[in-house]
Parts: sequence; structure tokens; C-alpha cells
Amino acid sequence: MRHNFYITVHHLNLSKMPAKIRLQRHGRKRYAYYHIVIADSRAPRDGSNIERIGSYNPNTNPATIELDFDKAIDWLAKGAQPTDTVRAILSYKGVMFKKHLLGGVAKGAFTAEVADTRFEAWVAEKANKVQAKKDGLVTNIETSKKTQFEMETKKNEERMKTIAKRNADAAAAARAASAPAPVAVEEVAEEAAPEEAEG
Repeated sequence: MRHNFYITVHHLNLSKMPAKIRLQRHGRKRYAYYHIVIADSRAPRDGSNIERIGSYNPNTNPATIELDFDKAIDWLAKGAQPTDTVRAILSYKGVMFKKHLLGGVAKGAFTAEVADTRFEAWVAEKANKVQAKKDGLVTNIETSKKTQFEMETKKNEERMKTIAKRNADAAAAARAASAPAPVAVEEVAEEAAPEEAEG
């Protein structure tokens, strides 16, 4: 019995199985951090990897990202495909923009010096944005603390007023209870008058 095997484009694409740039989870429950790794796309998420090129910690604000820039560029040039999250991280760090500029240099659209100038301008602008965000966070924290202190002060004042009023009412009630009752004076003269009339 003879079998015919047909190789399709789909099968050829499956046989390539390019490397992926993705996150590998570490850390305890509810406090995870991630390694940015190069791995075979068939490998499980937390399985073995080819190389580690950075780390990502979303537990800080802003998130802490450490990345080997040159290795990331090199792996992208080799055809490694980043996941959506890693692509966002690479864009944030300027790797995707640098790759775009290198592509422009390779096509002859502009020179390497122009590419470097554009990238340096982008890095400076990004640094300003990140610093502005950090300053904004510090300002928000200080404003929040000040507002909270004012609210607590107001609550304490209202509480003291309530306590003072309660104490004043209690003192007034105590004074009213301890005051002697008014003595009823009998009108002796009225009772004595008929006796004098009889005599």
C-alpha cells in the first residue's frame, strides 16, 4: 500500500518554529516578577530557555525594566518574535524604534549618523516623560498625605466638640440632680387666723 505525503506551506512554517522573546514568571503568588527570555516557541512558559536578556517587575510604579539592549536588537535581527507584552516593553525601552531606524539605514533612506541623532532625541524625550511621571507620583503622594492630615484634623476637632458638649450636658444634669428641692412653706398665718377669731 502506497501513501502520498503532501508538504504544504503551513507544514513548512511549523517546521521553522522561530525563537520567541517572552516573559518567564518568577516570584511568589500575587507578587510575580518576570525574566525576559529567548525561548523556543514550543517550550512551556516556565520551561527551559535559550538566553535571558532582561527582567520586568510590574510591582513597582513605574514598572522596573532591565534589558540588554544590544542582545534584544540582535535577536530581533535574527527573526525572534516578541509576544505582545514583550513588544510593549521593547517599544518602551526604544528597541523597536532602534530596529526601525536600522532598517531605514539598511535601505539607504538615511545615514547611520541621522539614525543615531534621531534615537538620542527619542531617548531624551522618553527620559523627560518618565521623570515627569515620577515627579507627578511624588506630588500626588504629598497631596494625598496633606489631604488625609486635614481630614483627620477636622474629624478630631468634631470629635472634641462632641465630647465637650456631652460632658457639658452631663455636668448640667448632675448639677440639676444634686440641687435641693424647693421647700413648700406652709402659710401658718392663714391657719392661725381662725383660732384668733374664735378667741
